Amino acid sequence: FASSARAGGSNWEKKRNSLHLQPESISNTTFGVRMASDDVANLADSLAKAQVNEGELSYKGQGLKLDNAQSVEEMVKEIEEFDGLRALRLEGNTIGLEAAQTIAKALEKKSDLQCCHWSDMFTGRLRAEIPPALVSLGDALITAGARLKVLDLSDNAFGPDGVKGIEKLLKSAACHSLQELRLNNCGMGIGGGKILAAALTACHKDSSALGAPLQLKVFIAGRNRLENDGATALAQAFQLIGSLEEVHMPQNGINHPGVTALATAMQHNPQLRVLNLNDNTFTKKGAIAMAEALKHLRNVQVINFGDCLVRSEGASAIAETLREGLPILKELNLSFGEITEEAALDVARSVQLKDQLEKLDLNGNSLGEEGCDSLREVMESMNMADKLGSLSDDEGEPEEDEDEDDDDDEDVEEEEEEEEEEEEGEGEEEKSELNQFSTPPSAPRTPDVSSFLSFPSPDKLLRLGERRSSLIQQQVDVLDVVKTAEAFLKISSVYKDDDAEVKSAVLESIDAVLSKAFFTPSFQGLSFVSALLVMLGLLKSEDKLKVVKVVPGHLQCLEHAVKQSYFPRDHITVLNAFMARQNKSLEVCSSSRDRLKLTLQKLVPES
Repeated sequence: FASSARAGGSNWEKKRNSLHLQPESISNTTFGVRMASDDVANLADSLAKAQVNEGELSYKGQGLKLDNAQSVEEMVKEIEEFDGLRALRLEGNTIGLEAAQTIAKALEKKSDLQCCHWSDMFTGRLRAEIPPALVSLGDALITAGARLKVLDLSDNAFGPDGVKGIEKLLKSAACHSLQELRLNNCGMGIGGGKILAAALTACHKDSSALGAPLQLKVFIAGRNRLENDGATALAQAFQLIGSLEEVHMPQNGINHPGVTALATAMQHNPQLRVLNLNDNTFTKKGAIAMAEALKHLRNVQVINFGDCLVRSEGASAIAETLREGLPILKELNLSFGEITEEAALDVARSVQLKDQLEKLDLNGNSLGEEGCDSLREVMESMNMADKLGSLSDDEGEPEEDEDEDDDDDEDVEEEEEEEEEEEEGEGEEEKSELNQFSTPPSAPRTPDVSSFLSFPSPDKLLRLGERRSSLIQQQVDVLDVVKTAEAFLKISSVYKDDDAEVKSAVLESIDAVLSKAFFTPSFQGLSFVSALLVMLGLLKSEDKLKVVKVVPGHLQCLEHAVKQSYFPRDHITVLNAFMARQNKSLEVCSSSRDRLKLTLQKLVPES
């Protein structure tokens, strides 16, 4: 398509005009479409013959079991013959040591490689296999002289030894250019966290000596059991680096000492936009420290301190920060924090002047029925009622004799937790050596649908239970096409092609929402499609619709939806015409985009 677009741009303009579509401009989210079916068919034929070459080679989600050199012969040949290879996707397969070493040999000459999407590629492998496999792949990148921008090794559960396997790579010049490091659910533990912190520190020191300091922007390391010591070590590295824009460290067993260290580090990262520490344990000390740190930051847009026990004093401290700063805040999650009515109202009043606020989540706290009513009234009085999330899981007013901020009790609880975690760690040594996904450090509270739609995650979707699809269907107002499009994008954002349970849950939920929508007589289907196109960045609109960062799940779920009987055939013609255009917003998902385009072309109604 890229080549055909360059060679025949004028032809595309003629075809676009003949279709009466104006992708560059639209006055609102509803539009009329009149198109000549023969022109659409001709366009589909020309696109079907086009080739896409954007520097990415993908084997994502193919479920390949690659044990030895013979099993990767074809892959190695494609890697060797791929000129200008910039991104290699190996996620969703299982790669043995010999196979990894063979792939590594092919990568030694790929100096253009920038993005290594290597999550979930060691399932079922012996723990002893993984570190040397990672060493081989890392050495190949160093030999090639690659300059990485993205390194994603999430969902590999390789433990501290796995971090040792990438230590040399992280310290090398290949990572001096690293912008995104994704290590979610890798079971690093305290030891792995310390090794990682030391490697990042060395990388920054060496790159700085060469006049181009490491500019890491995105760090993701949820569900890793980093605890206080691991988090503190990483905090020291973050403070030195100073360029972070997104930090995601949920479910890591971090208590107030680690939270306080992270708070100090965040002050030295002035471009921070997203801070997600969900399901750790702040208590009053950690929450107050974090509130003080946030006073120094002006670019924060998303704060997720849900399930963090920020408690009332911590919430009030955060409210004070909100009144003074955080001018462009969009989302604030303080759910399940043992916050009482007065502090919750304080938080609500503090967001009055936040004109970009989209969501305030105070669900699962201790407000009581009257407190919930008061909170709704305050938000309504500020014309912000639609910004308040559900309060369906409120835990009621606390008992009068509860001492929520007893520091001595906090210390005792932390000591007990550390002892329990050491016992759990010893027990893990006796388990099978087969690599499995990490187990969450705790069993989080079951979220409601509103919580999932506000801050979607695979875990939250699964914890909604067997009735999730009907619950989500009931929650979404299908008479509002924008909210329906938003719900579709929220649900599909957690899609995982390589996780059967999550995949099934997402597709069932998508089907439930869209079937209800399209079977509702008053549902404006074309308006829904146009809103979806705007949010995906394929269409401009005068309405203030939020353009999302497109992920593969958005396109994979759309591909599923268009094949269902509920999806009108004439709407497919519209989608096909717009998907045919080259657009930067979809470049990061080129493989999913190409599959969707091919599916749409096959489904376009014949004249």
